Amino acid sequence: MTSKTIFENKGHDPRLASVEMVEDILKEHHEFASKSALQRALPKTMQTQTFNRILNYLEKSNKIIFTKDRAVVWIFSDDPKLKKVWKESVPL
Repeated sequence: MTSKTIFENKGHDPRLASVEMVEDILKEHHEFASKSALQRALPKTMQTQTFNRILNYLEKSNKIIFTKDRAVVWIFSDDPKLKKVWKESVPL
């Protein structure tokens, strides 16, 4: 999969460190009332275009969702117990 399919907008691709920074904040807090609240919580400033592209990527990879009131919620689980249950489950 190339970066062109993940990041649809034209322009530069976000750095891995930037994507990880947003992911880490979301993992820690799980939910933010808005995109702007999340952006203000980041330890470093980031261009809005880059920030929006990262959120678009995280949504497409099923790591976050946006609620009806546009809150940002972390939904990705990397719990080892859950992975074990999933691995041992019988497909329907």
